[in-house]
Amino acid sequence: MTENFGAKSTADDVLSGVNLHGKRFLVTGASSGIGLETARALASHGASVVGTVRDLAKAESATALVRDAARDGDGSLELIELDLASLKSVDTSADKLLADSQPFDVIIANAGVMAPPFGRTVDGFELQFGTNHLGHFALIKKIEPLLADNGRLVVLSSQAHRVADLDLDDPNFEQQAYDPFVAYGRSKTANSLFAVEFDRRHRNRGIRAASVMPGNSLTDLPRHFSQEALQGLFETVGKARADAGLPPAELKSISQAAATSVWAAVVADKDDIGGRYLEDCAVAPIEDTPNPFFDGARSYALDADKAAQLWEKSESLIGLR
Repeated sequence: MTENFGAKSTADDVLSGVNLHGKRFLVTGASSGIGLETARALASHGASVVGTVRDLAKAESATALVRDAARDGDGSLELIELDLASLKSVDTSADKLLADSQPFDVIIANAGVMAPPFGRTVDGFELQFGTNHLGHFALIKKIEPLLADNGRLVVLSSQAHRVADLDLDDPNFEQQAYDPFVAYGRSKTANSLFAVEFDRRHRNRGIRAASVMPGNSLTDLPRHFSQEALQGLFETVGKARADAGLPPAELKSISQAAATSVWAAVVADKDDIGGRYLEDCAVAPIEDTPNPFFDGARSYALDADKAAQLWEKSESLIGLR
């Protein structure tokens, strides 16, 4: 496995000298933040990128820099409308992609929502579990035939998975008080477990899946936070790491935050990363220390039995809508 990249590497560093002409990528949430930078980096190296966005009209201007990069790098960008909080929208988008019948070399499940006030998707699921996990699960399960043999699936998880294991008995907070951070953590645990089970089910075609911790960066993901609340969160993280004898957490640039996604999608040995949790362009260690602000992956986020149970639960939830 390539060992030349780390926490400070950018997406452009990772793709230096890489030619992606003839390769096709699907990136969800491609109009802002890490998804926008991921799409830009791939297109600038010749890739054909299909980006999903919630609002096509707004995304046209927001993705102008990706189109510029695609033009300069002989790549391309196509946008498709997708609202992961609506299974009807997921079905419509998936049907369009299937009708187009062009295969993808890599799918990057990047889009997400973080710690909003309590809400439900149009199908009645808790908003974060429904958007971050079930929306992606439904989309990728339906378009799986388009993922080429020896392809890759990259699912963005988060350090926040360390906040909470998945509660398969009450994934939608119907029997307990809602906590936005617990719900976010559970959805990110679900993202990691989805990659584990997808990897198990599809490696016979040479397809490998991995989850990614991109690192903390100032995107619009925490848009539900006030400036004071966001500052308080940074202070809490800093104190928890200091109490544990860890160095201060450093904010990444958006390009640095996109680096591990791009590394997993293109550069890393797919058989080394399959079924694993990645951070800082490397396979992360298993770390079950209770402090949620440690680096590394909690073992429950990679538990094969839990991953299989989540798959069955997700199929059941979608089937009951």
